[in-house]
Amino acid sequence: MKSALVIIFFFFFFFLSAHQAQGASFSLPNLNHHEIPIHVPQPESIAFDCNGAPYVGVADGRIFKWLGHPFGWREFAVTSPNRPRGVCDLTTNKDNEPICGRPLGLKFDLTTCELYIADAYFGLLKAGPNGGVAQILATSAEGVPFRFLNGVDIDRQSGMVYFTDTSAIYQRRNWELSVSTGDKTGRLMRYDPWTKNVTVLRDDLSFANGVALSKDGDFVLVTQTTAKNILRYWLRGPRANTVDIFFQLQGAPDNIIRNINGEFWVAENSAGKGKAVKLDAQGNFLDVVDGLNPVSHVEQRYRNLWIGSVVNNFVGVILNFV
Repeated sequence: MKSALVIIFFFFFFFLSAHQAQGASFSLPNLNHHEIPIHVPQPESIAFDCNGAPYVGVADGRIFKWLGHPFGWREFAVTSPNRPRGVCDLTTNKDNEPICGRPLGLKFDLTTCELYIADAYFGLLKAGPNGGVAQILATSAEGVPFRFLNGVDIDRQSGMVYFTDTSAIYQRRNWELSVSTGDKTGRLMRYDPWTKNVTVLRDDLSFANGVALSKDGDFVLVTQTTAKNILRYWLRGPRANTVDIFFQLQGAPDNIIRNINGEFWVAENSAGKGKAVKLDAQGNFLDVVDGLNPVSHVEQRYRNLWIGSVVNNFVGVILNFV
């Protein structure tokens, strides 16, 4: 185990070498932090493969893998089956998203090393270890087409895939309308990779966003951005198929990610500023990193925090925080 950790940390610092942070864009003067620049902005979510390499989905519909310095980012996968590169590559125009794709939630199945993708327009997909054009798994549930897929997580014991559809009415390019109208048509769903069936668990959510399973798989959490809370849906036990409020936030939550200890990191935003909030498995507040740019993703890898954002042109890493 010790030798494996040595390899992991060597791999990590190989990734980060020569990428010192620029204080104006990632202003955390009291923390040891780095930026990994990316030539396509808005790295919404981050996922780590079976070897620990990071991947991000970006504004122009592509998913990139970080190869480390000096190799940088390499295109890994796309979600649009007929993606016109002349239109899509490097675009940040939201009106191009329906043809270019917009991968939001990313999660690797660490058993098969396949990447599951929640694309806002093309549905639930997966890409094999070699990437390429992702395979479409589902585009609707119980007769209702997906409109705005967002978050995804995988139960490592059962293989079931849990994911969210932010709205049954509005697409991502019109997300402001989902907020201003008080839309409560978001869904929490479960995909069975053996039967290929999708089950709707809830269909009354307020801007359903991030999703994260508990360590033992007895509940799944989903962030409601406009309600500013985290909903807990019980999967097993005497409370199975019921919901309660896991945590009420001050700002609007985005993605939520569980660490190896069973604790959760939540990306939260308010008044143009972001923070990373840490909660225990019972929904108690543990810690916070404040003073960030708007954030969409916070993930703990060993003692480091990886930060994604829909406004930045880099992936942030706070070293030795935990």
